[in-house]
Amino acid sequence: MDFRRSWLTRREFGLTLGASALAPLVAEETAGMPWRGPAIVNKVYVAVSKPTWPRPTIDVEQSHKELEAQFAGLEKRHPGVVRFTGGAIVRTQEEVAAWQKSLGEVDGIVASTLTSGTDALLRPIGKLNLPTVLFLRPYTGFQYATFAPFVQAGNRADILASSEFGDLDVYARIFNTIHHVRKSKLIVAASKQDGYARFAEPFQKKFGTTMQFMDYKELMAAANAIDTAQAATLGDEYMRGALRVVEPSRQEIRDAYRFYLGVKELLKREKANGIAIDCLGGFRRGDLNLYPCVAFSKLNDEGLYGVCQSDLQSAMTMLLLTSFSGKPGFIVNPVFDTSRSEVILAHCVAPAAPHGIGTAACPYILRSHMEDDKGVAVQVLMPVGGTVTVAKFQDQDTLRFSTAEVLGNVDRPEGCRTQIRTRVADARKMSLNFTDLGVHRVVFYGDYREPLDRMAHMMGFKLLQEC
Repeated sequence: MDFRRSWLTRREFGLTLGASALAPLVAEETAGMPWRGPAIVNKVYVAVSKPTWPRPTIDVEQSHKELEAQFAGLEKRHPGVVRFTGGAIVRTQEEVAAWQKSLGEVDGIVASTLTSGTDALLRPIGKLNLPTVLFLRPYTGFQYATFAPFVQAGNRADILASSEFGDLDVYARIFNTIHHVRKSKLIVAASKQDGYARFAEPFQKKFGTTMQFMDYKELMAAANAIDTAQAATLGDEYMRGALRVVEPSRQEIRDAYRFYLGVKELLKREKANGIAIDCLGGFRRGDLNLYPCVAFSKLNDEGLYGVCQSDLQSAMTMLLLTSFSGKPGFIVNPVFDTSRSEVILAHCVAPAAPHGIGTAACPYILRSHMEDDKGVAVQVLMPVGGTVTVAKFQDQDTLRFSTAEVLGNVDRPEGCRTQIRTRVADARKMSLNFTDLGVHRVVFYGDYREPLDRMAHMMGFKLLQEC
């Protein structure tokens, strides 16, 4: 492979796929944790006592039975993703009130119309402020006309008017995402006094995510408690899986792996599924002496979360889109070239399995952390071709996003270790649309524009397209 050029062609990248690499392991030890559970979604059917539309003789009970069978099939198609409860038909305000009292703790609601004339019954359902899908099959009424203003007002709701029951499949994933984000717990290795709490508290209030601040001493104690012989054995195996090792020594790689094992134990002990570290600040202050880049790469490949620089906006973006897509996020610094309408997306931490949790790892090279030429970072040769979604929460109420085409990998002495060259619709417009939320964005392989629109409605945030 010729690394003298600054980027790899698609064919050259394909030739590297035969290289030895450790396949990532799905973190099965997290089975049973709250964020791994299915979303609990209540079904409710609305009808009037004396139908007129779609016809006075409609068999409401038969329609109810048919839909119940369809929901059972939907749950079966998505095992462990969604579990439906309820199934009552409500015909009066009193029955709606009784249904509300029986709800219990749920992640959302699917309200299905069986007849027209149910607008007054849907209003109190929508006002519960729970993520709600109004499902209307053709000829079951015109309730979209009264429910649409409710959706447009920013309430956590969406409308699906379709004859195809399979169109609800995407909502099974969205409800699971809502559950995952609500039940997730992030450890934040940074001081609340450093300003991170101003991001943590609004996100916790909006989405329910738990964020636990922790002293660096606990983090380092967890790493130092790992058996050095175990870390050496696994670190050497990780090193053998690399295409090559450039700067790091064997001991630095073993230390990086020891930090990864320590973080895993810490997450297990605290019943958390992610960690965000103010790594650069920690190094400057002397609070941190082991580099987290390897740990973060491996955690992200396993469906857990390792987040650079305590970037809580990026962390929440990863919780959102990893749980929906099943693919790890890649936090990046964008580098613009408006002459080509291209953006190079670069960072020293990258997932090795960007096409999905538990899939085969891409080829990787072990490097030093670029900015100080110390420790161990992972240069991943990312897949070439296809679309990526690039996103970040601006705050708890707004998600900024764009899409790009992956043209190739970049190998240059400038910039962070993993770099992909992408083409966007309008690089100048994108550069002008950047706001004061830091330069980081998070990359996910795949095009998630439409699901993001639905998630925005269901979770109550706005979408802003950057280009």
